[in-house]
Amino acid sequence: MMKALVMEEYGGFVYRDWPRPMPGPGEVLVRVKACAVCGSDVHGMDGSTKRRQPPLIMGHEAAGQIAALGPGVQDFKVGDRVTFDSTVYCNACENCRAGRINLCASRQVLGVSTGEYRRHGAFAEYVAVPSYILYRLPDTVSYRQAAMVEPLAIAYHAATRTPIGPGDSVLIAGVGTIGMLTLQVVKAMGAGPITVVDLDEGKLEKARGLGASAAFQATAPELIKQVRAASPDGQGPHVALDCTGIGDTLNLCLMALRLGGQAVLVGNIAPEVPFPLQAVVTRELSLFGSCSCAGEYGRCLELIASGAVEVDSLISKAVPLREGNQWIQKVYRGEEGLTKIMLLMDDSDG
Repeated sequence: MMKALVMEEYGGFVYRDWPRPMPGPGEVLVRVKACAVCGSDVHGMDGSTKRRQPPLIMGHEAAGQIAALGPGVQDFKVGDRVTFDSTVYCNACENCRAGRINLCASRQVLGVSTGEYRRHGAFAEYVAVPSYILYRLPDTVSYRQAAMVEPLAIAYHAATRTPIGPGDSVLIAGVGTIGMLTLQVVKAMGAGPITVVDLDEGKLEKARGLGASAAFQATAPELIKQVRAASPDGQGPHVALDCTGIGDTLNLCLMALRLGGQAVLVGNIAPEVPFPLQAVVTRELSLFGSCSCAGEYGRCLELIASGAVEVDSLISKAVPLREGNQWIQKVYRGEEGLTKIMLLMDDSDG
């Protein structure tokens, strides 16, 4: 048996005993050291997304140490410090063969249950995962930092959906965890100036500290004009990334772009939003959807290890797994200052 944080029914989690998984062929058993709580876990708790159907152990942003090897695993050994992709993909379909594992025809996500599948995740002492989704940790990267690689990989995937190079001006709408990480990624790519927009002044101040050249309140008057004016020639950013995914932020990104600019759509809070079709057509804007990540973990671990991306300050609180329910409830209620919660196993400092 092991301890796990289980959503037995919608609305909350129970810290309880749960059968310890056994690694099957090609799998490893990971003793979890740290697991971050994703926003999709928080929103999935109330049943609104239909992607977290109880009973379920959530959690897909995690790191730990290999405790056992399943039959056929040769590239890893017991004791290796690892993190792992959130996606379990088939390795056989057209998209997988082309490296687009995020678009796998039979993609499954750890800690998700849709009715079509149920795959328990890492809000637990142990989790079994295929060895091909593992990544070894650099010696200088802690378990807590490694548990932030999954959201960093999402940010990196978004930032590379369209070429962003030195001197390109960039707008980031929404600087939650993904937005903050996207900011650091595009800065590491040499982009600049970088403008950010958010409702939260505290987030804007943090973004300035992480390299934003300009930061505007989302309710500021004549916001589109201000964003355009923040670009070197006043014509607007070359690339805009919408890390929120509501009508207002999509409209801001599209209307603030320069002629021929490019928008990357990352956040997807709203399933449908108004769309300024004529502006996109007549200004010949390009739009790119960005879904999850596609194997960028190795590069993201390098960014953390080198110091090019800083993740520690983005963790609002680190708490023992047994206290997970109360802290996830706080995030769900929107208590001030809480965005990213890190769950630690009781015997681990992460």
